[in-house]
Amino acid sequence: MKRRMLIIVLGLILAMPGFVSANVQTPGQNEKPALPDSGDKNGGQETEECDCENEEHNHKNWQEKMAEREQKLIGWVDQYTPDKKEEWTKVLAEKKELRNKWLSPENAEKREKWKQEKMSKIQELKKQLDEGKITKEEFVQKAHGGKAMGHWKTFHNLKTAVEAKNDKTAAELLNQLLEQSKQHNEKIKKMLEE
Repeated sequence: MKRRMLIIVLGLILAMPGFVSANVQTPGQNEKPALPDSGDKNGGQETEECDCENEEHNHKNWQEKMAEREQKLIGWVDQYTPDKKEEWTKVLAEKKELRNKWLSPENAEKREKWKQEKMSKIQELKKQLDEGKITKEEFVQKAHGGKAMGHWKTFHNLKTAVEAKNDKTAAELLNQLLEQSKQHNEKIKKMLEE
């Protein structure tokens, strides 16, 4: 049960790519950035699990995966929606800039506050789950804030469409993912302003 809870808590803490847990400084200062959301294994979404219990585990692997994913994405944009490449480039650059601001030492207090609020919410939901007041599905839905994981599902569906050589669906999903990325950036901006 503890391991299961740990996985759920990690998944919830990592619910939004680009967000990090508390006490993280900019990369290169001997501290590790937190990971993006892992997605829901049962929901058919792509996963990015973090095995922090493994001493040899390195969050740099996550950064490499994200860089590879971004390169794939830009390649797909070139192929399916070349007219949106400039917009994608701006959105991705803004995402990196916002992530760096969030990771900066001056935002450590905001990250700690965010983490504490998230953990408090998770504990309350876990209590409700244990008491049988909510189902596991409701727990996951409420813990992730509803639409917070939509971009992972969209990316997974995009990858599937590309593999199936479904150009029309790939283009539609790229446009959808672009809008989700813009919304995500706006959410980070608001968190930085609080």
